[in-house]
Amino acid sequence: MADSTNIQSVWRRKPMAEMEIESKHSGLFKSLGLWQLTAIGVGGIIGVGIFTLAGLVAHGDANNPGVGPAVLISFLIAGLASAAAALSYAEFAGMIPRAGSAYTYGYVALGELIGWFIGWDLLLEYIAIVAVVAIGISGYVDAFLGGFGVHLPTAISATADSGGVINLPAILVCLLVTWILSRGTKALGRFELAAVALKIVLILFIVGLGIFFINTHNYTPFMPSGFGPVFTGAATVFFAVFGYDAMSTAAEEAKDGKKHMPKAIVLSLVIAMLLYVAATLVLTGMQNYKDIDPAAGFASAFTGVGLPVIASIISVFAVLSILTVMLTFLLGVSRVWFSMSRDGLLPKWFSKVDHRGTPRRVTWIAGLGSAFLAGIFPIRLVADLTNIGILAAFVVVCIAVIVFRYTKPDTPRTFRLPFMPVVPAVGVLFSLFLIWQLSWETKARFVVWLAIGLVIYFTYGRKHSLMNPDSPRHAELEDAAGASD
Repeated sequence: MADSTNIQSVWRRKPMAEMEIESKHSGLFKSLGLWQLTAIGVGGIIGVGIFTLAGLVAHGDANNPGVGPAVLISFLIAGLASAAAALSYAEFAGMIPRAGSAYTYGYVALGELIGWFIGWDLLLEYIAIVAVVAIGISGYVDAFLGGFGVHLPTAISATADSGGVINLPAILVCLLVTWILSRGTKALGRFELAAVALKIVLILFIVGLGIFFINTHNYTPFMPSGFGPVFTGAATVFFAVFGYDAMSTAAEEAKDGKKHMPKAIVLSLVIAMLLYVAATLVLTGMQNYKDIDPAAGFASAFTGVGLPVIASIISVFAVLSILTVMLTFLLGVSRVWFSMSRDGLLPKWFSKVDHRGTPRRVTWIAGLGSAFLAGIFPIRLVADLTNIGILAAFVVVCIAVIVFRYTKPDTPRTFRLPFMPVVPAVGVLFSLFLIWQLSWETKARFVVWLAIGLVIYFTYGRKHSLMNPDSPRHAELEDAAGASD
């Protein structure tokens, strides 16, 4: 029976030897060093989590009570779950420095169908992340203009849930970031390094100045709504403690991916968590959680203590620093899309690169998709949709690293995850727990997206996969292998 019609073909696994051949002919340029990779990781983690989601979760919204100062606990819970997954990513990145991240890891360890689901999942989730961040930036743009007595009309600066029609600033930011990324990875690496340095200086400035305005009475009650909302908050702010996964999609563009990727993943998460702990303590200490502006937390905190000029400065630099988050995840979705296309699961048209080694087509498609989401939908809906997808990817990666350790124990690893299989098992359990905290509407939307993906895989992807001997593109791989020999 032909492979394309054999149901067992959905479990075929991508051989690592074939990936080495494909990487040599990818057209992507190797231009990223350790600190540029770390900057991309930190750039993806730190941003909207500190400047928007911390205030949103602490204050609460129409459907979720505020957790107050216990937002710190929400971040720590999310960080613990993320750390277990980060170590799993680090082991895979040291073995397989290839574009695709969780999609590639799932394909290699668990089979084509699982790889497809995670890749399809990440296409939506990364686009949604870019949209969430753009919405967060929009809030700070309004806060900055408000410092000068100027306010954009609600009709063009807010979505329908907030009394507006369309969030135009968020749309424009998405398009700006797409243009920057389309200029090439080398330019991106330089921009990220400078922007992340600026971001860290900004956060240290906020923390250093904010300490002098902390009122310890604001820490009481520390957990005003009990443990339940704290766990729900952890599921929401989980958005703020990953980013290294998107950075790992650039592994094929690293100068020494096997050596630098694991280090960059661990470094980026450690730096981010230290800054998150300090920033959330200052935010909830400066202002009672009920008074925090969910859209621009630190801007409102400094305004509340009589420093509106500082609030305006923070708003400007918050916008600039949050751009790095958008760049990291737009990079991520374009590289996952590119990788799936190169593997034959999506049309070859998507894996074309330009003279800069950039998959410009998918970059612009993803950028326009994020602009649509940012302009129409509220931030919490998009953030929750993002989180369930990333948590699902984390579950797969943590399971895959266990499977691969025992099925391929002799594969060279530049980083070995400690306490196997306890650490990845903790990652699985925490991720599933946080998925459980999300609303049923979020889960339903996620299932619908996966169902659409299932239809596309069985009608197109399985037949055209490079792993299918009956696929015309399989011959291309054999030709490339012959050329390499």
